[in-house]
Amino acid sequence: MSPNSSSSSTNQSWGGRFSEPTDAFVARFTASVGFDQRLALQDIRGSVAHATMLARVGVLTDDERDAIVVGLDEIRSEIEAGTFQWSVPLEDVHMNIEARLTEKIGITGKKLHTGRSRNDQVATDIRLYLRDAIDTVEAELTRLRQGLIELAERQADTIMPGFTHLQTAQPVTFGHHLLAWQEMLARDHERLLDCRRRVNVLPLGAAALAGTTYPIDRHVTAELLGFERPAENSLDAVSDRDFAIEFTSFASILLMHLSRMSEELVLWTSAQFDFIDLPDRFCTGSSIMPQKKNPDVPELVRGKTGRVYGHLMGLLTLMKSQPLAYNKDNQEDKEPLFDSVDTVRDCLKAFADMVPAIEPKKASMFDAARRGFSTATDLADYLVCRGVAFRDAHEIVGQSVAYGLKTGKDLSEMTLEELQQFSDAIADDVFAVLTLEGSVAARNHIGGTAPDQVRAAAQRARDALTSLERPA
Repeated sequence: MSPNSSSSSTNQSWGGRFSEPTDAFVARFTASVGFDQRLALQDIRGSVAHATMLARVGVLTDDERDAIVVGLDEIRSEIEAGTFQWSVPLEDVHMNIEARLTEKIGITGKKLHTGRSRNDQVATDIRLYLRDAIDTVEAELTRLRQGLIELAERQADTIMPGFTHLQTAQPVTFGHHLLAWQEMLARDHERLLDCRRRVNVLPLGAAALAGTTYPIDRHVTAELLGFERPAENSLDAVSDRDFAIEFTSFASILLMHLSRMSEELVLWTSAQFDFIDLPDRFCTGSSIMPQKKNPDVPELVRGKTGRVYGHLMGLLTLMKSQPLAYNKDNQEDKEPLFDSVDTVRDCLKAFADMVPAIEPKKASMFDAARRGFSTATDLADYLVCRGVAFRDAHEIVGQSVAYGLKTGKDLSEMTLEELQQFSDAIADDVFAVLTLEGSVAARNHIGGTAPDQVRAAAQRARDALTSLERPA
């Protein structure tokens, strides 16, 4: 019977101690090959490095190493071609590959597992997988940040209302608002790269939990696989999944930020706001209402955020009561991690494609900024500069706004005589600060919304992104 056959009744890696085969339901219940086959290429990379190291220290001969490497390369080709036959009785990706290797090259294939356990093998595979995934996610995050910076630079002079409590507060520029999003993503980017540094530690060589009696050289294996260093403690190396939790925490914070961005995009595309237009390729229509153009991409990103939050809670709960060292519970770490990777990667790709294509409706934004007395603070600041105490200035402006509500006039639409009825400190130069352009231009300091400051901030953000220190 073929070792790779799905009819095998006993897992040959541990069946010698057992007097009867595993119950068929239990075999299906405990098997992970249905989802951990995603780790196949990482598993082969780890095995090639392990065999290479074993040959260097004399545990394997060079001929045995070469046979193993050639066999694993052939298995890789089968997996990539979709012809590899996965077996549930063999439980997981590791035993499926090892059984196929033994089928191909004979007893030498059984020597591959010398000096390691599935415990340190799977921990290594997951770290290799996550390191690759982080690099893919990082590339999409970089692309999104670049798109935001470029759009912000183009819209440095576009005026829109700034909000607090979703009420018109002060005028800002659209570019300034976009750079606020960029700042959120910049912190997320740092978190991702910090996470990668902690992922990039080699568990292989920890074996089941206590290390191995074979004269292995873990530094060689670490170098071959591109890990920064071997894990310091064998118990910890095989049993903790905090690196997966940390990635899912990063993903949760990132998607929280993308969800906030999504909420604003959904609001801004509505007829009530009418601030932006999203290209048709990022929207869908209604099956019953022909006029509808629905912002499905940001809505889906907003919805998927809760999905990743759930994975974070699941992984934290998975680990919270486990004694050292490895426990079967940890088989449940992969599906939430895999789905978190897929979700965050796809959400970033969607945003990186969509954000540069946002078309602001400048006239609508400008008109909205004129409503709601958005330059009221500018009038208060003007009065303070004319010698009025701030609390008195606040009261004067409040009275002016009440008058405006009664007459239907914005502050900039009132005559000098109307404004002077509230304070004789107001002179004809007040209108320079009551215009939207004057208001945003006055915030001319680092972090402010003045167009020149927005352009300077965009350049600083571009420089910081370019010079970001990425792990080797």
